[in-house]
Amino acid sequence: MSDVAKLAGVSHQTVSRVLNDSPAVRPTTRERVDAAIQALGYRPNPAARALVTRRSRTLGVVSFDSTLHGPASTLYGIEQAARAAGFFVSVAYLESFEARSLQDGLRRLAERSVEGLVVVAPFAETASSVAELQGKVPLVMVGGGSVAGFASVSVDQVEGARLATRHLLAQGVETVLHVAGPTGWLESDGRADGWRAELASAGVPEPAMVQGSWSPSAGYAAGRQLAGSGDTEAVFVANDQMALGLLRAFREEGVRVPQDVLVVGFDDVPEAPYYSPPLTTVRQDFAQVGRRSIDLLLEQLTLGRPSDEHVVVPAELVVRASSVRSPR
Repeated sequence: MSDVAKLAGVSHQTVSRVLNDSPAVRPTTRERVDAAIQALGYRPNPAARALVTRRSRTLGVVSFDSTLHGPASTLYGIEQAARAAGFFVSVAYLESFEARSLQDGLRRLAERSVEGLVVVAPFAETASSVAELQGKVPLVMVGGGSVAGFASVSVDQVEGARLATRHLLAQGVETVLHVAGPTGWLESDGRADGWRAELASAGVPEPAMVQGSWSPSAGYAAGRQLAGSGDTEAVFVANDQMALGLLRAFREEGVRVPQDVLVVGFDDVPEAPYYSPPLTTVRQDFAQVGRRSIDLLLEQLTLGRPSDEHVVVPAELVVRASSVRSPR
């Protein structure tokens, strides 16, 4: 910075004002400083700046398995929102949300002097793992439903599942089967709860749930099983990746979608309109999840106190050919 000041013929403080976009700098002076910055290839040192301002402008994100569509899209939404607010994001990926793994991730983020944390929390046990952080650091839980004592943002999984089930019942089927996500995931539990609630509300029988995972192979196995039963009319699948496998199995077994069986997924992955047939699914607004989570975190940083506000982002049903009743 001293080199920039010397070349531009200004004080060290003037360079600092230009870098911080202060209005108290003449346009001609700003131009000289900017020219010197370009000529010298100067870049501010974030570590040095953090020592002076006690602000790192960095937020930490604890996430799990970015290969899955939900966590990856959530992380992308958070990064976009943080960047728009002028913050960097440092990410710690965990193999599990057990206390030891979480503590290791938090230690790595603390070494980067993060100002606040966003925890992408898909598991029920996450709440107990982060309980010791209550009141110690600004924190927002994402995707795990409401957690006492913490701010949180989540998509309405229950209502999304109810929309999917209600749509299928409206096609005139007697009931709707459900291929569930893995046990222990809050999103999987919420989608199963919504399916059950909508069936109960409609007064129709609840068939046995098929347990799956999030993978196409699990959907394929479920499709083979359901095709063999011969009495399946409609299936609500807990995510689009499993729905892809289920559609493949149905096609191999000679089960036509939607003529013989109606299918709805969950997530609205970018490929969903190009499935065969195009997949009806429940869309999650991950961009809004990212914006609201960063808003809640910055609010805590600004006010200097924790928050326990819970934001629920609505889910949206996107109807395509896979779920529209056609003549048999």
